[in-house]
Amino acid sequence: MLDMESLKNVENGVVPAVCSLDCPDQCGLLVHKKDGKIVKIDGDPSHPVTQGSICNKVRHMAERLYDPERLQTPLKRVGPKGQGSFEPISWEEAIDTIAGRWRKLIAEEGAESILPYSFYGNMGRLHSEGMDRRFFHRLGASQLAQTICSSAGNAGYKYTMGGSFGTDPAEMSETKLFIFWGINAVSTNMHQVMIAQKARKKGAKLVVIDVHKNQTGKMADWFIPIYPGTDSALALGIMHVLYAENLVDRDFLKAYTVGHEELEQHVKKYDPQTVAGITGVPVDDIYQLARMYGHISPAMIRIGNGLQHHDNGGMTVRTIACLPALTGQWRLKGGGAVKSNAGFLAYNKAALQRPDLRQRQSRTINMIQLAEALHDAEPPIRSLFVYCANPAVVAPNAEKVRRGLAREDLFIVVHDLFLTETAKYADVVLPATSSFENTDFYTSYWHQYLHLQEPVIPPYGESKSNADVFRILAEAMGFDEPAFKESDEELVERAISEVPNPYFPDVDLAELKKKRFVKAKNTGEHWKNVNTPSGKIELYSKQMERDGYPALPTYMPLVDENYPFLFVPGPNHHFLNSTFSNNAKHMKLEKEPRLFMNSADAEKLGIENGSLVRIWNERGECELVVSVGDQVLPGVVVSQGLWSDQSGAKRLVNALTPDRVADMGGGAVFFSGKVNVEPVK
Repeated sequence: MLDMESLKNVENGVVPAVCSLDCPDQCGLLVHKKDGKIVKIDGDPSHPVTQGSICNKVRHMAERLYDPERLQTPLKRVGPKGQGSFEPISWEEAIDTIAGRWRKLIAEEGAESILPYSFYGNMGRLHSEGMDRRFFHRLGASQLAQTICSSAGNAGYKYTMGGSFGTDPAEMSETKLFIFWGINAVSTNMHQVMIAQKARKKGAKLVVIDVHKNQTGKMADWFIPIYPGTDSALALGIMHVLYAENLVDRDFLKAYTVGHEELEQHVKKYDPQTVAGITGVPVDDIYQLARMYGHISPAMIRIGNGLQHHDNGGMTVRTIACLPALTGQWRLKGGGAVKSNAGFLAYNKAALQRPDLRQRQSRTINMIQLAEALHDAEPPIRSLFVYCANPAVVAPNAEKVRRGLAREDLFIVVHDLFLTETAKYADVVLPATSSFENTDFYTSYWHQYLHLQEPVIPPYGESKSNADVFRILAEAMGFDEPAFKESDEELVERAISEVPNPYFPDVDLAELKKKRFVKAKNTGEHWKNVNTPSGKIELYSKQMERDGYPALPTYMPLVDENYPFLFVPGPNHHFLNSTFSNNAKHMKLEKEPRLFMNSADAEKLGIENGSLVRIWNERGECELVVSVGDQVLPGVVVSQGLWSDQSGAKRLVNALTPDRVADMGGGAVFFSGKVNVEPVK
């Protein structure tokens, strides 16, 4: 195996890599190089799960890496915020400017006036939560609660199953019934679809439950449309039928769960007639679905991200997570559920992030409430450092976010590959390396493999990695602790050594370099000893009761807003959040942003298919081309994708989304907003 420098310096040949995108599949890759540049990216056929298949996002990644718009030097703002007027500066000037402003802020207003804002634009652990965390801990900055994606569902699932542990994709070849619940897997989890398709050739069935008949819904054996935010009611209706028709596995319930008797009494009120009135799913379909689930084994539920982006998102996931226990699916190969498998690969975060470097406790700000924080936080936020994120597009209540970013008294630094919508508000912009230019390790949250990435190309222009930027800033701020001198390889060693996780693979860096991907260990019967207070699957949770929630799964209606349509801004096929939305090829493949609307609603409003409509509420507005049909239920409208609005087009869908906090985990409620729709005159 070539060493790190050798991979980077290969002029012509094929070198291994791993996909860095925030995607559950986390594919093994083979990178083709010619004259030192990447000319082609393929899947690695030796990877046990992804097996050589990759999506178009990654297949066209080289165009992103060598895009002429990619940043090559640091920049400083020379015009009004938001207009994108910058001039190149040296790294020395950039670092001196940042360190000087921060020293002044700390002296005058305290370190909490500085807020880091980041997420997982790069899933590499070193460069998304390594040296950066060490630096901001030592600085004493405000802390960021990273809740924008999966925190509500993770909290709900944990109440039932003790953590992020689910079915191994490698065992799903045995599955006879797949239920994709709230996930457009064709666009967001393609290898899950491939597994299901192979199983279907052997007779397995695929049921899709969603608010939108998207690409995944169209390929299902049975698509079940449902009103947004009512999924927990449907799950409870299934439980009602399972108990009523004695389709539960009572031996499993007695041995491995707590609360099954209380649950049986509780779900009597969720009869199919009542549930149909809540969900829009017909009574006969509720019976049919419950009987399928009660009779077909092994059955596996793929719990999607969309479900948790509601006011009741945590409880929804908690409720669905109870279903596999009722029919004993966990003890069957290929049975159970997957919301996330991240728990199997939980590494030594304390050793990597070093929270002990924080000398005093600082406030925590929820990232989904950035709009409020930029306007109303006390003491005020005076500086924002943004990396691996694009909040001007991704954060909810986006127009208010942008008004906050436009504050002249807010010193903003953005570290990115491109001059994003957020970067246009920055005072200093720093050019970032791509994952192909870094050493890092990756942990999938769907399959169970740990990966190593070593640099396969040198840094682009003057770009620097997140880890290197924070090492330089640490030196500029006078931080002389050894923690800021450690190399990337030493950081990897810290993270994968002495891991307090019984499932984490026994591997060191030398072995990881040889093997490149290593599977978690002893994961097969995790359900026998789950990390709940009782050590069992908790259908009745005393911990939930102590935390102020109903102890049993319960349908909780959404917060009502005084507009006629529930609005769900889902993902599209060729972007990943705002990543790729600035790339001409990906925009061409995706064609145009659309709003899906039911034919009955369109007829009432005089809206014609293919016309331009205005979608609005008190938070903002956007304009999209409408697609009229039966893809959504009446009273529901759905868009797909976070499109760039740098051209001036009104398509910022997160201008419409609420920044309320979900029921659990501080999560986001992107899919619980309501809007009005009218033709553009």
